[in-house]
Amino acid sequence: MALHLIKLCVGCESIEDLREWVTERSLVAIAAGLEPHSLHVTRMVPKRMRELLDGGSLYWVIKGQVSARQPLVDIEEFTDSDGIGRCRLFLGPEVIETMPQPKRPFQGWRYLETKDAPRDLFARGESERDMPAELKRELAELGLL
Repeated sequence: MALHLIKLCVGCESIEDLREWVTERSLVAIAAGLEPHSLHVTRMVPKRMRELLDGGSLYWVIKGQVSARQPLVDIEEFTDSDGIGRCRLFLGPEVIETMPQPKRPFQGWRYLETKDAPRDLFARGESERDMPAELKRELAELGLL
C-alpha cells in the first residue's frame, strides 16, 4: 500500500502558480536531455522510501488547504557543497488537483497515509475542475464537495 508525503507549498498562491513552476522545471529537464519532472530538495530523508515509491505522491498544502499532489518518481540522498545531507524528491510532471482539505501550518514534510489523503478532484467530474478555487474551497468547507 502506498504511503505519501505532505508539504507546504511555500511561495505558491494557487494551483496555477504550482503548475507554472512545475512546467518550468519540466522544460528545464527536457532541455537538459532528461525526463520531464520537477524536483524538490528537502533536508530530511524519508526512512520509508520503499513505501513512498510504491505509488506515493507529494501532497501540496496551498494557502492552508491540501490542494494538489504530484506522483513521487524517485528519491535520492545526496550531500550538498556544505557537507549537509539532503534529499531530492523527483516528482512527476502532472499536478493533480485534490479535494480541498484544511491543514494547519507545519515545518518540513510529514507522512500521509492513503486513508487520510484527500481524493483527486478530477474523479468527481470535469465541471468541478473548471470551478474557481475560492468556490471549491467554500463548497468543501460546507461539506458539499
